[in-house]
Amino acid sequence: MKALVINCTLKKSPETSNTEALFRAVTGQLEKDGVEIDVVRAVDLDIAPGVVSEAVHDGDAWPGVHERILAAEILVIATPTWLGQPSSVAKRVMERMSGMMSETDDDGVPAAYNRVAGVVVTGNEDGAHHVISEVTGGLQDIGYTVPGQAWTYWNQGPGPGPSFLEGGSGHDWSRRTARAMAANLLGVARALEARPLGPPPQ
Repeated sequence: MKALVINCTLKKSPETSNTEALFRAVTGQLEKDGVEIDVVRAVDLDIAPGVVSEAVHDGDAWPGVHERILAAEILVIATPTWLGQPSSVAKRVMERMSGMMSETDDDGVPAAYNRVAGVVVTGNEDGAHHVISEVTGGLQDIGYTVPGQAWTYWNQGPGPGPSFLEGGSGHDWSRRTARAMAANLLGVARALEARPLGPPPQ
């Protein structure tokens, strides 16, 4: 089984990503359970605006990301939160993923069916629950199954403060919740593998 994490940090490689530091708690648990991990740092790529899976212009990197999405049974969207919102990078990723809503396999099964998804959020101010709701709502619209407690987050609390890697409290809770998230994603992915959803009734 394969998991893809799309890291929607605003920081280009090789800058340190607090969001990556937290999602690694999820992928570490998945790797212990034999899941292959793939990671995309979206800000490193030229992802054009649009709502299609095909290239919007020459050099548009989204078709390659789309292929990696379809190669994974588990998807994690990892994003910082700014002003209580997902990052602009996360919104671009979700915008492009909306093209999947019209895609099916040869049997008419929507492209995102029988795949699971979850969300990781970091930020030094609150807003994580709003971001989780916004992203998971979009993923469900596309057709993903979102298990119970398929998220983890960390925030410093109201006002400015240190980032995830700089200190603060709550790290143990965030990492413990990340491990539970991984277990829930994998459990439901295995259930769907054993008893997959068919095409919607016509």
